[in-house]
Formats: sequence, C-alpha cells, structure tokens
Amino acid sequence: MPVGDVSLPVLHPIEGVRIGVAESHIRYAKRKDLVVFELAEGCSVAAVFTQSGFSAAPVQVARAHLPNAPRYLLVNTGNANAATGEQGLAAAKQSCVALAALTGVTPGEVLPFSTGVIGEQLPIDKLVAGLPAALANLNAANWQAAASGIMTTDTLPKAASEQFAIDGVTYAITGISKGAGMIRPNMATMLSYVATDMPIAQPLLQAMLQTVVGKSFNRISIDGDTSTNDACVLVASGQAGGVVLASSADPRYPQVLAVVQNVFTRLAQLIVRDGEGATKFMTVQVNQGASSAECAAVAYAVAHSPLIKTAFFASDPNWGRILAAVGYAGISGLDVRGVNVYLDAVQICKAGGRDPSYTEAAGAKVMQQSEITIRIDLGRGTATDTVWTCDLSYDYVKINADYRS
Repeated sequence: MPVGDVSLPVLHPIEGVRIGVAESHIRYAKRKDLVVFELAEGCSVAAVFTQSGFSAAPVQVARAHLPNAPRYLLVNTGNANAATGEQGLAAAKQSCVALAALTGVTPGEVLPFSTGVIGEQLPIDKLVAGLPAALANLNAANWQAAASGIMTTDTLPKAASEQFAIDGVTYAITGISKGAGMIRPNMATMLSYVATDMPIAQPLLQAMLQTVVGKSFNRISIDGDTSTNDACVLVASGQAGGVVLASSADPRYPQVLAVVQNVFTRLAQLIVRDGEGATKFMTVQVNQGASSAECAAVAYAVAHSPLIKTAFFASDPNWGRILAAVGYAGISGLDVRGVNVYLDAVQICKAGGRDPSYTEAAGAKVMQQSEITIRIDLGRGTATDTVWTCDLSYDYVKINADYRS
C-alpha cells in the first residue's frame, strides 16, 4: 500500500500537447503500455538523462535527438531495451523512424523512452504495430491515462498539476512520473514528463530543469540503485501567450521556478510513497553542514542503509545505525561532539551520544508513524539538504524476486 496522500489532483490540459495511449502487448496482457506525446511546432523541450555508464539504447538515441526541436515523445513499458547491444540501438532508432513515417516529421524529431526488464531485446514489431492506435487516441486530456500507461511495478499512477497567474495570464503545468524500484536517480527519475503552456526559451528551460531536478528527483532513494533508463522531460508549449521567459534575471522567474519546483517535488515524493513494499515515508534532513554536498552525502548514507531501512520497517528505534551511517558518509574532519539527531521532535542523540533525556518508549512511539523525519544537525556550518526515502520490507524482496515471472 502506498504511504500517505497519493491522490491525483485535477490534471489541467496543456495547450500544444496531446497524448495518445494504446496496448502494444510488449510484456503486459490487456494493459496500456505505449504512450505518445505530440508536441506542437515551436515547443521548447528540455531533458536530462541517467548518468549510468550502461545507459539504455533509447537514452542514447533521445540524447542525440534532443537538439532537433522534438515533436514527439514515444514511451513503452515492459521492456527497458537496455544492455541489448547494437540490435537494441537499431530497434530504438527504428521506433523513431516508424513514428516519423506516420506523422510526417523526421526521425530526429522523435525522442524514444523505454522502461521494464533489462537485457531482453525490444519486440519492435509489437511496438510499431501499436503506434496507429496510440495516434488515433491523441487527446489533450489524456494525462491520467498516460500516467497509468508508463507504469511498471508502480501500484498507482503519479501526477501533479497546478495553475498560476502572471501579468494577467493564467498558465498551467502538469506532469506525470513512474517508478517504484531501482530508485536512486543520478539526474532525474525513472521516467517523468512535465509540460507547461507558458512560453519559456529552451536554454532557460534546460537550466530550470536541471535546477529543480537537483532538489526533487535527485533527492529520492528507494533502494540506492540508479536505473539504466532514467529520463525526465520538461516542455514549454508557449500556447497560453505572454512574453517569453528567457532569463533568470526576469522578475517573473522566481515565481515560475517555485511552481515548477512544487510540481517536481510532488512527483518525486509520489515515487517514494509508492516504493516497492514501502510502509513508511522517511524525510532525512541534514542541517548545519559545511556545504550542501556534505549534507546530501550524509542524508544519502542514511537513506541507502539497509540496516536503517529495515529497522524503520520493524519500528525499532535503533538509533546507533543512524550514527554509523553519518560516520561512513565520508565527511572530512567531522567532530562527533557537534552531532545531534532527532526522530521528529524526539532527540535521540546529543553531542555525539545518547541524549540523557531520551527514552526507548519515546523513540518507539515515533517509529510507529507512517511518516517520520530524521533530522541530523552536524554542528559545522549553515548548509542544509534533504533526501526522501522509505523503509525496506519483506514485500520489496518478494516483488523483486518475482519481477520477471
């Protein structure tokens, strides 16, 4: 069961973006597994991709095609087309050729994306056969259907949407994401697609995407595994009108950035809330660091620790495991006498040791909650950073043991 509020809001259509969803039977029977985004001519498109050295074939092709003012995004689930060699690369390119032939664009204007089992060849014939149905289904209101269509082990579709007004013009931003396992993004997330109808210049859009990803998708972890297929796309159609946002010095920029950040943070947290087998949503907040980088290192050490994650699953306030993770995070010159640790408002560690006022009963009470904040004060500066993670349960093992069956 997902943890906490995972409800979907009203998903505002984005003028200039239409979405088609279809069944191609790549892996799943009687399930939508093929999604096509059609982008109006003139859309700005920004993207970030996995930093894995084993990046999947569609990631390689999408990276190469990104500078070509993309008109279509093509997503399949059920097969990652990763670790598939030259045959897989040819299949990714063939998918672009096939969609381009049906839509009158060039293959270079198509960005392909895949998610699913690694190491199996993509059944390209099935994908190509599903394209006409996806194109026939194109509709601006298909965001929720697309959120379901990109799922793998997810238990629910993930989406976020907001409206905001600037200079008398009301704009919308809507996005979807997928992911529940193999989650430790090293750029973005498993797969995520976000669009706004505000006009934003492509260079600024790319910079904005990298900024918001750094504080959202790059700050989540379920199991510490970076996927071969991670990709995140941000589209600005400009169809709502108004003056093009082209510089971070523009007085409108802070408001736009804040709205985009809200949407990305919600999408990232939904992935953690739906983590494979998760029963608890954990916020790891590290304060008083010498730099944001060292705060993030400590937060990730805690978020990745299987000992900590299993203790939280068991509601066991085994706080020594948290201190152990802080110790191996690689912080140079750490003075443990400055370290304080809290579970929500309960202080468990003071000046590097057990807080004299701490009781096991107080810690156990917090651990019974489904949402918990681990706050770590390093006592060596003013920097801060936050990572969101979940516990590690029996069901995580079951899901991944049975993933290919």
